[in-house]
Amino acid sequence: MTGTPCMTGMMSGGLPPRRTALKAGLAAGLAGLLLPALSACTPEDRPGTVTVAGGEPGGFYLEFATLLAESLQRHGVADHAVALTTGGSLDNLGQLLTGQATFAVALADAAAQQLATHSTSAAGVTALGRVYENYVHCVVRKGSGIRDLAGLAGRKVAVGEPGSGTSLTTPRLIEAAGLGSAAVGTAPPAATEETVTVLNLGLNDGLAALQDGSVDALFWSGGVPTAAIADSNRGAALAFLDLSALIPSIRTRYGPYYDRVLIPEGSYESIPAVWTVGVANLLLCRSDLDGRTVKRTVELLVGHAEELIPRSSLGVQFLSPESLINTAGLPLHPAAAAAYRELHG
Repeated sequence: MTGTPCMTGMMSGGLPPRRTALKAGLAAGLAGLLLPALSACTPEDRPGTVTVAGGEPGGFYLEFATLLAESLQRHGVADHAVALTTGGSLDNLGQLLTGQATFAVALADAAAQQLATHSTSAAGVTALGRVYENYVHCVVRKGSGIRDLAGLAGRKVAVGEPGSGTSLTTPRLIEAAGLGSAAVGTAPPAATEETVTVLNLGLNDGLAALQDGSVDALFWSGGVPTAAIADSNRGAALAFLDLSALIPSIRTRYGPYYDRVLIPEGSYESIPAVWTVGVANLLLCRSDLDGRTVKRTVELLVGHAEELIPRSSLGVQFLSPESLINTAGLPLHPAAAAAYRELHG
């Protein structure tokens, strides 16, 4: 990773207080930089309502979107701001393109696919910044005997709702592991012993299916800890699979969006630290969003970063200018690029 991300809970010698870690990260990233207040704004030159496309209840996307909406309204970027419950990254990108959402959070690999697919759109998707790290969780029941992805051959796996970024990333991981996949109810390939049966279940339905034994594993991409997984783990002991060995293969096939990241010990009760695949999460808008709203939102991301991290978060945040601008090849909105130049030089 480049830049100086705000680290929460990733340092040796125990987990530092979240706010302390955030402030230390910001101080390192903004050395010598005096942050301005949000640009003056009157009711006449700010939007009446903005919407932030988030994700499923119990997931980090919706938590972040809710905090961002509250901050946008609190600091007068808009008269009213609301977070939207959605299916995830792909759904959010669709809502941006159709004008149903003002802002959206989405995985970098999903955004890159969208850019390639809709590169000729008059109003395409642009970035305001890279905001936090997503951690791919491959969740199994403790004591299931499943120790790696190869152990999912011949089993049923929840791979995310069709509109989620998880539903894009998971098949790539299964492929990188040398396994085939088949949707439930369809005829599998000839090598059935190396085939995973996949079900399009989201976070909450997938956790329920994992608990009742109707699936053997659940894939989820989100922040650490994900509240719904933490709650489920208290009622039924869970475990995570190490996915980090798949990173070279998936990067070769699909691009440099995937990093080796650690889910720290203590993120989930009684679950040890585990390495997995990380994908950066981007805050996005349409290219035709007015520059003043974009500029004020960037100023909020930098100047009020402490408002945008859920209190339980132990994962990596990228809320400083030199980290926010690393958007995995997706272009920054011109007003966002100008705002970062003004803030950071």
